[in-house]
Amino acid sequence: MFTPKYPAPDTAPAPLNAPVVRLVPEDEERASTALASSAQPQMPVPPTRRTVQLTPAGVVTIAAGGTAVVLVVGTVLVSMLLAVAITAVSVAVCAVVLRSLLNNHR
Repeated sequence: MFTPKYPAPDTAPAPLNAPVVRLVPEDEERASTALASSAQPQMPVPPTRRTVQLTPAGVVTIAAGGTAVVLVVGTVLVSMLLAVAITAVSVAVCAVVLRSLLNNHR
């Protein structure tokens, strides 16, 4: 009752993200005879991962870009800290002035 019922393997749909293997025309005849003679279908070959080769100019560009990002982010953070510090000092000055005005009033 609780066991799953799977369809027969030949009626299962093909996966949607399976890579497509394309053959050159002269290999199609050999591939069709090989597929017809084999009892099991062959698994598709996964795509190979390409390696990135950096030139010296590319390394310099990446280093300059990283330095620029660090400088911009640092400038923004320092300016935000400065804005918070200026606001805190002005609030403290206002509090001292209000306290002195209220104490002189009594």
